[in-house]
Amino acid sequence: MKIRKGGPLDAPAVLAMFDSAIAWLTAQGRTGQWGSEPFTGNVKREEQVRNWAGSDGMRIAEIDGEPAGCVVVGPPLPYVEPDPEPELYVQGLVIDQRFAGNRVGGALLDWALAEAGERRVKVLRVDCYAGDDERLVRYYERWGFTREKPFTVGEWPGMVLRREI
Repeated sequence: MKIRKGGPLDAPAVLAMFDSAIAWLTAQGRTGQWGSEPFTGNVKREEQVRNWAGSDGMRIAEIDGEPAGCVVVGPPLPYVEPDPEPELYVQGLVIDQRFAGNRVGGALLDWALAEAGERRVKVLRVDCYAGDDERLVRYYERWGFTREKPFTVGEWPGMVLRREI
């Protein structure tokens, strides 16, 4: 697996990753996280991905030259209070479901941890969907993150998690 810097040309591949994740979640009846409609064709979601692709914080994991996952790091998102300590925030993490089971998410989180160390920050934080069975929250806990604070955006339940560096 190779992790490389992302850019504007990666936006279609990242949208396809989200679309595959949404299709997988929808097939399981788990539409609370991102809904049941693809990101592709949603003006707001496409703009979000293009903004990420234009930032310095996007990284793409590739397997055999194919984009397999994406992580975006930067400052906290507007609905989350910044940490009092210097931090790096995982703004987005998605895996193309064709590559499920290849530790793509873990490799991208490992990259984010290393990047936080390179930037000499003390905290890596992330937020995620905390509804249904909290499966995603437990995923991050397996990677050493601890629950910090629940929050809601409208009706959407989320959890901020942190990992000390």
